[in-house]
Amino acid sequence: MAVTIHFLLLPGFSAMGFISALEPLRVANRFRGALYRWRVLSLDGGAVQASNGMSVNADAALAGEAAPQMLLVVAGFDPLAHYSLGLQQALRRLEHEGVILGGIDTGAMLLAEAGLLEGYRATLHWEALEAFKERYPRLQATQELFEIDRRRITCAGGTASIDLMLDLIAQAHGSELAVQVSEQFVLGRIRPRQDHQRMQIAARYGLSNKKLVKVIGEMERNTEEPLHTQVLADLIQVTRRQLERLFRLHLNDTPSGFYLRLRLDKARQLLRQTDMSVLQVSIACGFDSASYFTRCYRARFERCPRADRHTSAAS
Repeated sequence: MAVTIHFLLLPGFSAMGFISALEPLRVANRFRGALYRWRVLSLDGGAVQASNGMSVNADAALAGEAAPQMLLVVAGFDPLAHYSLGLQQALRRLEHEGVILGGIDTGAMLLAEAGLLEGYRATLHWEALEAFKERYPRLQATQELFEIDRRRITCAGGTASIDLMLDLIAQAHGSELAVQVSEQFVLGRIRPRQDHQRMQIAARYGLSNKKLVKVIGEMERNTEEPLHTQVLADLIQVTRRQLERLFRLHLNDTPSGFYLRLRLDKARQLLRQTDMSVLQVSIACGFDSASYFTRCYRARFERCPRADRHTSAAS
């Protein structure tokens, strides 16, 4: 019996995340017959425009659809702009009816807002991860490519949607079919969910020095309460001067300057992905003074924090 997957597209959804989830199903059917069916839903039953401007026609409105086997919410930048009481009620009704619910890209934000991720692991696009953690501190957010946790399925979007579907195909129909589908997309390998969404630090910054990689990792984990340069030096058992020399040699920067940019980059994500005030963002990124935060922000991005709120290329 074919499995039917419903995709709920929200305005500004990630076309890449959606197509990457759909195509593996099509290719699986090509090899084994009608294993999968899919239906595209929208909030009102009309066409939905993706973040790239492409418009996709919906088969039906969410409210008018009978309970599906699985519903995946596909979102993009600023997903909560399209959250409503009606959507909340519809998602909770489906959960009550035993539907498997999931989110692609930032779709997990909608499930979390509806109170449907309590006790479940969840993941979403890395750019929205900090905002998710700030808004839902009690929920278990991961940096995995995808998460399959009982009746919840979440995915980081982009090409990670392919990996999610290949895993579901392998579970239902065997790894041989998953490999066949994977090869149609010219993939070198099927990535497990534990693969990180972003390049590892060494690859991201072109580093081979393990001590420096370790320090940057600690910086990324400690943005709300920044660690003193001496603490970072002690961590890798070098003097402060030696640590400064490593940063100059490999990154042409100082430890404090590099750390500041990391925190400001996080601040920009929070401003664009949440409704946190400028003061709240400054505190979350380790700034004791909102005025100092604003000066640093303006120096880095050539605009003040308020002017940068909710303005971004779509994910």
